[in-house]
Amino acid sequence: MKSWLIRLGRLNILVDTCIGQHKERPRHAAWHRRASDRLLRHLAETGLSPDDIDIVLCTHLHADHVGWNTRLDNGRWVPTFPRARYAMSRRELDDLRRAAAENAGPVNHGALEDSILPVVERQMALFVSPGDELAPGATVVSLAGHTPDHFGLHLKRSTCDALFCGDAIHSPLQLRFPEWTSAFCADATAAVATRIAMLDRAAGDGVELYPAHFRGTGSLRVRRADGAFRPA
Repeated sequence: MKSWLIRLGRLNILVDTCIGQHKERPRHAAWHRRASDRLLRHLAETGLSPDDIDIVLCTHLHADHVGWNTRLDNGRWVPTFPRARYAMSRRELDDLRRAAAENAGPVNHGALEDSILPVVERQMALFVSPGDELAPGATVVSLAGHTPDHFGLHLKRSTCDALFCGDAIHSPLQLRFPEWTSAFCADATAAVATRIAMLDRAAGDGVELYPAHFRGTGSLRVRRADGAFRPA
């Protein structure tokens, strides 16, 4: 799981915040009560502190993408990045609130309560839509399918453009088999269509993709090959 840091002059943007620390996730052992502070340590290695983050973009509101939105402070969940605006989908927030009202147990592994609402209730949420610019050259785009209002961030660069694409693609296998989909996708048909269109455009325009779940350096450019795609 990756969180991407984008530095645009003096503006610092985080794309997704991974799993978080001390979160109660009993249905997912690898996430449950994690003690790791790796995200904050890696941020410090760039010379930044949580106070230096201006925008957190939540590509979607799944628990493994919003965990470090908040941290535990004297038994209360408080925003980890106290000066940031948290860009997110109002539709996805409303869907989670509706699900929480209709279910007795935790929704989204409890992330609504411990990682999303503490930000919203402090009026730090920035509700965005496709086409909105977070900064000049950094535009929110729709990558719907994995979740109904999944976002990406398209970044204009002098070398090649970048697309921070969250969970629009989960595995390198989906380059060869873009029709394969995750069990966690809300709309498998839409997820496949979005992925194929994204890969086709990336291959044609030379866009570098930044998925959330690829191992290693994690970014790649792609080319068309044998009716599918391969790393360029």
